[in-house]
Amino acid sequence: MRTRTTTAAATALTAAVALLLTGCGGSDSSDTKDSDKIAGAESGSGSSKPSASAPGDDIERPEIKLPSDVENVFEGGTTGDPTKDAVLADNERMINSIDEAITVDADKHPALKFYSKDDALLAAATYVKSFYDSGKTWTGVTRYYDREVTLDGKTSATVTYCGDETKSYSKDRETKQVKKAPGEADDYVSYTARMEKNAKGVWQALKVTSQRGAEQCQR
Repeated sequence: MRTRTTTAAATALTAAVALLLTGCGGSDSSDTKDSDKIAGAESGSGSSKPSASAPGDDIERPEIKLPSDVENVFEGGTTGDPTKDAVLADNERMINSIDEAITVDADKHPALKFYSKDDALLAAATYVKSFYDSGKTWTGVTRYYDREVTLDGKTSATVTYCGDETKSYSKDRETKQVKKAPGEADDYVSYTARMEKNAKGVWQALKVTSQRGAEQCQR
């Protein structure tokens, strides 16, 4: 398990915001499953979906690439409603942008700010910084499922979804050592994300809350 506390908190510091605008210099504060993650995950391409212009839009998007040992699996990305599908696609990119910032050592991570703002951006910055501060990253596979979108007008939406971290592990950046542990209830997380469509047509996360050990996600 890797700690993925994305709830916006008062402890989101200015330093965390600066992290988004420059390079990452933080670390993973929680050990979660005490597994080593990627230490030098600057290279490699994981299973993040293409972040260039999506089919049907002409938005110039920052590219997102995850390391080869990091994979996010998203279930149910098509609803039949173009607006809901667009919300789900950008929610997916938002998740990948956070994991790219955690696992890829780079001077800047433009996708982080591209897909998150306000409380969600502060929370993401704090979360990413915590990994660097503790000398951790993560490796493995995280599954996202039961993804549902509720539209509130033309530019607001709420996305609820579950995360399964039973096959994702924290990894030491220096030793690259991974300590795997059996899955447990806290590896199942319930998320609620408030999304808003900006002037460019991008659905950005405004606030993301999470609950670990959520019974409805334990399957």
